[in-house]
Amino acid sequence: MVVLSASKLQKSFGADVLFDNVSFHVEQRDHIGLVGANGAGKTTLFQLITGQMEADGGEVHCSREAVIGYLEQHACNDPHRTVLEEALSCFAPLLSAEEKLHEIAVQLDHSADPELIDMQHRLQEQFESDGGLTFRSRTRAALLGLGFEEQDLNRPMSTLSGGQKSKVGLARLLVSGANFLLLDEPTNHLDITSVEWLEQYLQDFNGAFVVISHDRYFLDKVTRRTFELEHGRLATFDGGYSKYLEHKEEQREIQRRHYETQMREIHRIEGIVEQQRRWNRERNIKKAESELKRIDRLKEELEVPESEIETIHFRFEVPPVSGNDVLVCESLSKSFGSKRLFDHASFTIQKGERVFLIGENGCGKTTFLKMLTGELGSDAGRMRRGAGVQIGYYDQNLSGLHPNKTVLDEIWDDYPRMTQTMVRSALAIFLFKGDDVFKPISALSGGERARVALLKLMLSKANFLLLDEPTNHLDVGSREALEGALKDYEGTLLIVSHDRYLINKLADRVLRLTIDGVEQYVGNYDAYLEKMMGVQKIAASPKPIKKPNAYQQRKEAESAKRRMAGRFKRLEAEIEQMEQQQSQVTAQLEQPDVSADYTRIVEINAQLEEIQKNLDALYEEWETLGEQLNEA
Repeated sequence: MVVLSASKLQKSFGADVLFDNVSFHVEQRDHIGLVGANGAGKTTLFQLITGQMEADGGEVHCSREAVIGYLEQHACNDPHRTVLEEALSCFAPLLSAEEKLHEIAVQLDHSADPELIDMQHRLQEQFESDGGLTFRSRTRAALLGLGFEEQDLNRPMSTLSGGQKSKVGLARLLVSGANFLLLDEPTNHLDITSVEWLEQYLQDFNGAFVVISHDRYFLDKVTRRTFELEHGRLATFDGGYSKYLEHKEEQREIQRRHYETQMREIHRIEGIVEQQRRWNRERNIKKAESELKRIDRLKEELEVPESEIETIHFRFEVPPVSGNDVLVCESLSKSFGSKRLFDHASFTIQKGERVFLIGENGCGKTTFLKMLTGELGSDAGRMRRGAGVQIGYYDQNLSGLHPNKTVLDEIWDDYPRMTQTMVRSALAIFLFKGDDVFKPISALSGGERARVALLKLMLSKANFLLLDEPTNHLDVGSREALEGALKDYEGTLLIVSHDRYLINKLADRVLRLTIDGVEQYVGNYDAYLEKMMGVQKIAASPKPIKKPNAYQQRKEAESAKRRMAGRFKRLEAEIEQMEQQQSQVTAQLEQPDVSADYTRIVEINAQLEEIQKNLDALYEEWETLGEQLNEA
């Protein structure tokens, strides 16, 4: 069933045409990734679907059964609510019914009014039918899955960071009951654990969603179709992000070959025309005129391959040579007041290594980098840099940029020996051309500011780069350019990142920062996952058959564990729901009108026995699954 269809959508801002003649449809269980360069109109397309913005032409039709839930990049929240209250705010009817039921229960404590009892029964039935017994536990599970701690749930929204507020908005959306989700960069501000929880949730989601994301690993995990918004048009592809790239490259190759075939034919006919003209006879002139008309028709039909979206292309210069031991950390510890971040963090980084530092949000990864730069001190332990080590630091908050400076001055003031021509040439590589170089930093988008910071880093000629979430703010093209530059970089890298695609491309080693120190894993992100899950490779069979695909085995094991974890969370919610039902039924035995009604007591006891039987089965499955998860 089609839940949404769009036909010939048009949108312009002034003279700038954002997109034209955009048509598509979304099926009931479609899981779709929407990709395109920054500024292509992806968020605008979402706003046309929700009605927040009007199209200049075309129409959007949404089925009656579709309940749209929209996660914006910058959602608004009520600062006076707590985290849990804000997440529960999507359940206004249930909250109202819950309050009404409480009021009736208070009244029944003083009066056994038959009409009031009847109203209570009707309200309770409707309440339970609408999910009243589980909406709180489901909301709590979503918040915990997205990285909040139990003690965070009563924090006022006004005390949260922008990233934390976005996570509350995401939790609220996921539990809202919407069956068609529009998700705009949902993995922003999430750590890897939370992203993996969201991936599992979306893989199991029974409705449709369209997700805008620059996280290529995430898109491969959760999407089965891809929409590409480019050059004002929307193209659809089967498969996730990697499949889309394959199809896109095949499509470009077909277009290129077709164009070359057309051009060869045009050049061949032009040669015939030139030859006919040289002969200069009446018959030849008529032939030439006929062939010229043919050329005109071919040129009208000529399909010029679309140019690729312009993106940055750069590389780091060869840095000065450092000593072999670039960094040695011994038993480093750090706390802020009573909050302990980590203790006894010890590791060594050798020259030329590409090391990634991962961990949950708030575990101290950024703090660790600032300790290495000298911006913060450690509480205990010691750190030693090797001979000749020159650090270049990329701050995820881009706080090293000066809002009142122009783009040109931001670079030139740091590198005054460069001429203006040299600075502008370097800026052009990062797509700052013409009058763009005179824009103030404060007027730039997040992606543009990130490009300025990367250029400063490139010019620094540092031989040890400390990068804090370097792919944040970057579109896919810029991320790929950065990957290529870092892959060719001849210095040493220590990178904090939740971009698993980047980690898989570059990592020699993964360090996981925990409260007890640093755990070390050789290899990329997939290798880290394999070791974390304890996946054992199956020994080769002596029979002359094809060896098992270790990669596939690992993926299947990962998938099985995710399914078990998902079932484990659902079991907890079911147990909580059943326990609440048991409490409510037990409470009925204490009501005066029930305690005098023997028949009613027998019915309630039978009901309680059935509930206990179901609870016992759920407890048993929960314990078994918990043991399996611990062993996996």
